[in-house]
Amino acid sequence: MNKPELVVSCSSIAEMQGLIEAGADAVIIGEERYGMRLPGNIGLDEIRAAAAWAHEKQAKVYVAVNKIFDNASLAGLSDYLHTLQEYGVDAVIFGDPSVLMAARTLPRPIPLHWNAEMTSTNYATANYWGRQGATRVVLARELNMEQVLAFKEQSELSVEVQVHGITNIYHSKRELVKNYIEHQGNEASSQDRSIERGLFLIEHERRDQRYPVYEDSNGTHIMSSEDICMLENLPELMDGQIDSLKIEGLLKSSVYNETVVRSYRAAIDAYAADPSSYEFQQEWLDAILALQDPERELSYGFFYKEQVY
Repeated sequence: MNKPELVVSCSSIAEMQGLIEAGADAVIIGEERYGMRLPGNIGLDEIRAAAAWAHEKQAKVYVAVNKIFDNASLAGLSDYLHTLQEYGVDAVIFGDPSVLMAARTLPRPIPLHWNAEMTSTNYATANYWGRQGATRVVLARELNMEQVLAFKEQSELSVEVQVHGITNIYHSKRELVKNYIEHQGNEASSQDRSIERGLFLIEHERRDQRYPVYEDSNGTHIMSSEDICMLENLPELMDGQIDSLKIEGLLKSSVYNETVVRSYRAAIDAYAADPSSYEFQQEWLDAILALQDPERELSYGFFYKEQVY
Protein backbone atom coordinates (compact mmCIF):
# COMPACT_ATOMS: atom_id res chain seq x y z
CA MET A 1 0.00 0.00 0.00
CA ASN A 2 1.24 3.49 -0.87
CA LYS A 3 1.51 5.71 2.18
CA PRO A 4 -0.19 9.10 2.01
CA GLU A 5 1.96 12.13 2.70
CA LEU A 6 1.60 13.61 6.18
CA VAL A 7 1.76 17.42 5.97
CA VAL A 8 1.45 20.00 8.76
CA SER A 9 1.43 23.80 8.92
CA CYS A 10 3.90 25.40 11.34
CA SER A 11 4.86 28.74 12.85
CA SER A 12 8.67 28.80 12.85
CA ILE A 13 11.81 27.06 11.66
CA ALA A 14 12.30 25.54 15.10
CA GLU A 15 8.77 24.10 15.04
CA MET A 16 9.27 22.87 11.49
CA GLN A 17 12.35 20.94 12.56
CA GLY A 18 10.50 19.38 15.49
CA LEU A 19 7.56 18.36 13.32
CA ILE A 20 9.76 16.75 10.68
CA GLU A 21 11.70 14.91 13.38
CA ALA A 22 8.33 13.75 14.76
CA GLY A 23 7.39 12.22 11.41
CA ALA A 24 5.95 14.87 9.09
CA ASP A 25 6.71 14.33 5.40
CA ALA A 26 6.08 17.97 4.50
CA VAL A 27 5.43 21.31 6.14
CA ILE A 28 3.46 24.40 5.14
CA ILE A 29 5.05 27.77 5.88
CA GLY A 30 4.78 31.32 4.59
CA GLU A 31 4.36 34.95 5.50
CA GLU A 32 1.36 37.21 6.01
CA ARG A 33 2.39 39.34 3.02
CA TYR A 34 1.27 36.59 0.63
CA GLY A 35 -0.20 33.85 2.82
CA MET A 36 -3.40 33.71 4.84
CA ARG A 37 -4.23 32.10 8.21
CA LEU A 38 -0.68 30.98 8.89
CA PRO A 39 0.51 29.91 12.36
CA GLY A 40 3.44 32.33 12.05
CA ASN A 41 5.38 34.60 9.70
CA ILE A 42 8.39 33.01 8.00
CA GLY A 43 10.16 35.34 5.57
CA LEU A 44 12.23 34.57 2.50
CA ASP A 45 15.58 34.25 4.25
CA GLU A 46 14.12 31.71 6.66
CA ILE A 47 12.32 29.90 3.83
CA ARG A 48 15.64 29.37 2.09
CA ALA A 49 17.14 27.84 5.22
CA ALA A 50 13.97 25.82 5.86
CA ALA A 51 14.01 24.24 2.41
CA ALA A 52 17.69 23.32 2.68
CA TRP A 53 17.26 21.74 6.13
CA ALA A 54 14.07 19.88 5.21
CA HIS A 55 15.59 18.43 2.07
CA GLU A 56 18.49 17.04 4.09
CA LYS A 57 15.81 15.13 6.05
CA GLN A 58 14.03 14.01 2.86
CA ALA A 59 11.06 16.21 3.72
CA LYS A 60 9.29 18.84 1.62
CA VAL A 61 8.47 22.51 2.11
CA TYR A 62 5.30 24.05 0.72
CA VAL A 63 4.82 27.83 0.80
CA ALA A 64 1.35 29.31 1.21
CA VAL A 65 0.64 32.09 -1.30
CA ASN A 66 -3.08 31.80 -0.71
CA LYS A 67 -4.26 35.29 0.20
CA ILE A 68 -7.01 37.10 -1.68
CA PHE A 69 -4.97 39.43 -3.87
CA ASP A 70 -5.75 43.07 -4.54
CA ASN A 71 -4.04 45.22 -7.15
CA ALA A 72 -1.41 46.52 -4.74
CA SER A 73 -0.30 42.98 -3.86
CA LEU A 74 0.48 41.97 -7.43
CA ALA A 75 3.56 44.13 -7.99
CA GLY A 76 6.04 41.83 -6.26
CA LEU A 77 4.29 38.51 -6.78
CA SER A 78 6.29 37.26 -9.77
CA ASP A 79 9.60 38.15 -8.10
CA TYR A 80 8.45 36.39 -4.93
CA LEU A 81 7.66 33.18 -6.83
CA HIS A 82 10.97 33.39 -8.71
CA THR A 83 12.79 33.61 -5.39
CA LEU A 84 10.84 30.68 -3.93
CA GLN A 85 11.77 28.57 -6.94
CA GLU A 86 15.42 29.63 -6.64
CA TYR A 87 15.36 28.57 -2.99
CA GLY A 88 14.07 25.14 -3.95
CA VAL A 89 10.64 25.04 -2.32
CA ASP A 90 8.66 21.97 -3.35
CA ALA A 91 5.29 23.59 -4.10
CA VAL A 92 3.26 26.78 -3.81
CA ILE A 93 -0.26 26.74 -2.36
CA PHE A 94 -2.66 29.10 -4.11
CA GLY A 95 -6.32 29.96 -4.43
CA ASP A 96 -6.21 33.12 -6.54
CA PRO A 97 -5.62 32.65 -10.31
CA SER A 98 -3.17 35.57 -10.23
CA VAL A 99 -0.65 33.23 -8.59
CA LEU A 100 -1.04 30.73 -11.39
CA MET A 101 -0.55 33.46 -13.98
CA ALA A 102 2.58 34.71 -12.20
CA ALA A 103 3.91 31.16 -11.99
CA ARG A 104 3.83 30.96 -15.79
CA THR A 105 6.61 33.54 -15.89
CA LEU A 106 8.99 31.20 -14.02
CA PRO A 107 11.89 29.66 -15.95
CA ARG A 108 10.48 26.19 -15.28
CA PRO A 109 7.20 24.84 -13.85
CA ILE A 110 6.69 24.76 -10.09
CA PRO A 111 4.16 22.42 -8.44
CA LEU A 112 0.97 24.31 -7.57
CA HIS A 113 -1.51 23.16 -4.94
CA TRP A 114 -4.99 24.60 -5.53
CA ASN A 115 -6.63 25.42 -2.20
CA ALA A 116 -9.79 27.44 -2.74
CA GLU A 117 -11.22 26.77 0.74
CA MET A 118 -14.97 26.12 0.50
CA THR A 119 -15.20 26.11 -3.31
CA SER A 120 -13.01 23.06 -3.99
CA THR A 121 -16.01 20.75 -3.84
CA ASN A 122 -16.10 18.97 -7.20
CA TYR A 123 -13.59 17.12 -9.37
CA ALA A 124 -14.56 18.90 -12.61
CA THR A 125 -13.45 22.29 -11.26
CA ALA A 126 -10.30 20.74 -9.81
CA ASN A 127 -9.47 19.09 -13.13
CA TYR A 128 -9.94 22.46 -14.85
CA TRP A 129 -7.31 23.99 -12.59
CA GLY A 130 -5.13 20.97 -13.24
CA ARG A 131 -5.21 21.77 -16.94
CA GLN A 132 -4.11 25.31 -16.08
CA GLY A 133 -1.10 24.05 -14.16
CA ALA A 134 -2.19 22.88 -10.70
CA THR A 135 -0.80 19.54 -9.53
CA ARG A 136 -2.82 19.05 -6.33
CA VAL A 137 -6.24 19.98 -4.99
CA VAL A 138 -6.93 20.62 -1.29
CA LEU A 139 -10.51 19.55 -0.69
CA ALA A 140 -13.12 21.70 1.02
CA ARG A 141 -13.62 20.76 4.66
CA GLU A 142 -17.40 20.57 4.11
CA LEU A 143 -17.27 17.34 2.09
CA ASN A 144 -18.30 14.07 3.72
CA MET A 145 -16.42 10.80 3.37
CA GLU A 146 -18.49 9.55 0.44
CA GLN A 147 -17.89 12.78 -1.45
CA VAL A 148 -14.16 12.78 -0.64
CA LEU A 149 -13.67 9.26 -1.97
CA ALA A 150 -15.78 9.94 -5.09
CA PHE A 151 -13.75 13.09 -5.70
CA LYS A 152 -10.50 11.11 -5.59
CA GLU A 153 -11.81 8.55 -8.09
CA GLN A 154 -12.44 11.28 -10.68
CA SER A 155 -9.60 13.67 -9.91
CA GLU A 156 -6.73 14.17 -12.35
CA LEU A 157 -4.74 15.85 -9.55
CA SER A 158 -3.36 14.49 -6.33
CA VAL A 159 -5.81 15.04 -3.46
CA GLU A 160 -5.13 16.51 -0.02
CA VAL A 161 -7.60 16.25 2.87
CA GLN A 162 -7.43 17.88 6.29
CA VAL A 163 -7.60 15.24 9.01
CA HIS A 164 -6.82 17.17 12.19
CA GLY A 165 -7.13 20.61 13.73
CA ILE A 166 -9.07 23.83 13.50
CA THR A 167 -10.90 24.98 10.36
CA ASN A 168 -11.89 28.38 9.02
CA ILE A 169 -15.65 29.05 8.96
CA TYR A 170 -15.73 32.76 8.00
CA HIS A 171 -13.42 35.29 6.43
CA SER A 172 -13.90 38.96 5.60
CA LYS A 173 -11.44 41.40 4.07
CA ARG A 174 -12.93 44.00 6.44
CA GLU A 175 -11.59 44.68 9.93
CA LEU A 176 -14.76 43.72 11.77
CA VAL A 177 -13.23 43.65 15.26
CA LYS A 178 -11.64 47.07 14.79
CA ASN A 179 -14.96 48.49 13.62
CA TYR A 180 -16.72 46.99 16.64
CA ILE A 181 -14.15 48.44 19.05
CA GLU A 182 -14.50 51.86 17.45
CA HIS A 183 -18.30 51.57 17.70
CA GLN A 184 -17.88 50.96 21.42
CA GLY A 185 -15.91 54.19 21.68
CA ASN A 186 -12.51 52.62 22.31
CA GLU A 187 -9.22 53.44 20.63
CA ALA A 188 -8.71 50.63 18.09
CA SER A 189 -4.98 51.33 17.86
CA SER A 190 -4.55 50.21 21.48
CA GLN A 191 -6.42 46.94 21.04
CA ASP A 192 -4.60 43.71 20.20
CA ARG A 193 -6.56 41.73 17.57
CA SER A 194 -3.87 39.17 16.77
CA ILE A 195 -3.93 35.40 17.19
CA GLU A 196 -2.09 35.76 20.50
CA ARG A 197 -4.87 37.93 21.97
CA GLY A 198 -7.20 34.92 22.20
CA LEU A 199 -10.39 36.68 21.09
CA PHE A 200 -13.44 34.49 20.48
CA LEU A 201 -17.06 34.75 19.37
CA ILE A 202 -20.01 33.20 21.24
CA GLU A 203 -23.45 32.62 19.75
CA HIS A 204 -26.39 33.43 22.02
CA GLU A 205 -28.01 30.04 21.32
CA ARG A 206 -24.82 28.02 21.93
CA ARG A 207 -22.93 29.81 24.65
CA ASP A 208 -20.81 26.77 25.49
CA GLN A 209 -19.02 26.96 22.12
CA ARG A 210 -16.23 29.45 21.47
CA TYR A 211 -15.20 30.46 17.95
CA PRO A 212 -11.65 31.91 17.86
CA VAL A 213 -11.42 35.20 15.96
CA TYR A 214 -8.47 37.37 15.00
CA GLU A 215 -7.49 40.00 12.48
CA ASP A 216 -4.39 40.57 10.40
CA SER A 217 -3.57 42.42 7.21
CA ASN A 218 -5.74 39.93 5.30
CA GLY A 219 -8.90 40.72 7.26
CA THR A 220 -11.03 39.02 9.91
CA HIS A 221 -10.93 35.26 10.47
CA ILE A 222 -13.47 33.27 12.50
CA MET A 223 -12.52 29.67 13.22
CA SER A 224 -14.37 26.50 14.21
CA SER A 225 -15.25 25.74 17.83
CA GLU A 226 -14.08 22.11 17.50
CA ASP A 227 -11.04 20.32 16.09
CA ILE A 228 -11.24 17.66 13.41
CA CYS A 229 -9.70 14.34 14.45
CA MET A 230 -9.70 11.48 11.95
CA LEU A 231 -6.98 9.45 13.64
CA GLU A 232 -9.23 6.43 14.20
CA ASN A 233 -10.55 6.53 10.65
CA LEU A 234 -7.37 6.83 8.61
CA PRO A 235 -7.75 3.37 7.03
CA GLU A 236 -10.85 4.52 5.16
CA LEU A 237 -8.96 7.45 3.65
CA MET A 238 -5.91 5.33 2.92
CA ASP A 239 -8.00 2.65 1.23
CA GLY A 240 -9.45 5.47 -0.87
CA GLN A 241 -5.91 6.35 -2.06
CA ILE A 242 -5.97 9.90 -0.69
CA ASP A 243 -2.54 11.33 -1.49
CA SER A 244 -1.96 13.76 1.37
CA LEU A 245 -3.30 14.09 4.91
CA LYS A 246 -3.05 17.52 6.50
CA ILE A 247 -2.72 18.50 10.14
CA GLU A 248 -3.59 22.16 10.75
CA GLY A 249 -1.15 23.60 13.27
CA LEU A 250 -2.85 26.99 13.66
CA LEU A 251 -3.60 28.08 17.25
CA LYS A 252 -1.80 25.04 18.71
CA SER A 253 1.45 24.74 20.64
CA SER A 254 4.52 23.07 19.15
CA VAL A 255 4.26 20.33 21.78
CA TYR A 256 0.66 19.63 20.78
CA ASN A 257 1.45 19.60 17.06
CA GLU A 258 4.43 17.28 17.49
CA THR A 259 2.29 14.89 19.55
CA VAL A 260 -0.40 14.87 16.85
CA VAL A 261 2.18 14.20 14.15
CA ARG A 262 3.66 11.27 16.10
CA SER A 263 0.24 9.68 16.58
CA TYR A 264 -0.75 10.04 12.93
CA ARG A 265 2.69 8.83 11.81
CA ALA A 266 2.31 5.70 13.93
CA ALA A 267 -1.20 4.96 12.65
CA ILE A 268 -0.28 5.53 9.00
CA ASP A 269 2.82 3.36 9.22
CA ALA A 270 1.04 0.56 11.07
CA TYR A 271 -1.84 0.33 8.62
CA ALA A 272 0.41 0.58 5.55
CA ALA A 273 2.63 -2.21 6.89
CA ASP A 274 -0.17 -4.74 7.35
CA PRO A 275 -3.75 -3.63 6.65
CA SER A 276 -5.26 -7.05 7.31
CA SER A 277 -4.07 -7.26 10.91
CA TYR A 278 -4.13 -3.55 11.74
CA GLU A 279 -5.49 -2.59 15.17
CA PHE A 280 -5.97 0.95 16.36
CA GLN A 281 -3.93 1.73 19.46
CA GLN A 282 -5.80 3.84 22.02
CA GLU A 283 -2.50 5.26 23.26
CA TRP A 284 -2.20 7.21 20.00
CA LEU A 285 -5.42 9.10 20.75
CA ASP A 286 -4.77 9.35 24.48
CA ALA A 287 -1.53 11.24 23.83
CA ILE A 288 -3.51 13.89 21.93
CA LEU A 289 -6.34 14.01 24.47
CA ALA A 290 -3.85 14.69 27.24
CA LEU A 291 -2.96 17.98 25.54
CA GLN A 292 -6.32 18.85 24.00
CA ASP A 293 -7.95 22.10 25.15
CA PRO A 294 -10.90 20.95 27.31
CA GLU A 295 -13.06 23.67 25.75
CA ARG A 296 -12.47 22.26 22.25
CA GLU A 297 -13.95 18.87 21.43
CA LEU A 298 -12.45 16.50 18.89
CA SER A 299 -14.90 15.63 16.13
CA TYR A 300 -15.16 14.06 12.68
CA GLY A 301 -16.03 17.43 11.13
CA PHE A 302 -18.25 16.84 8.10
CA PHE A 303 -16.81 13.43 7.23
CA TYR A 304 -19.81 11.47 8.48
CA LYS A 305 -22.56 14.02 7.98
CA GLU A 306 -25.20 13.56 5.30
CA GLN A 307 -25.07 16.46 2.87
CA VAL A 308 -28.34 17.91 1.64
CA TYR A 309 -28.26 20.48 -1.14
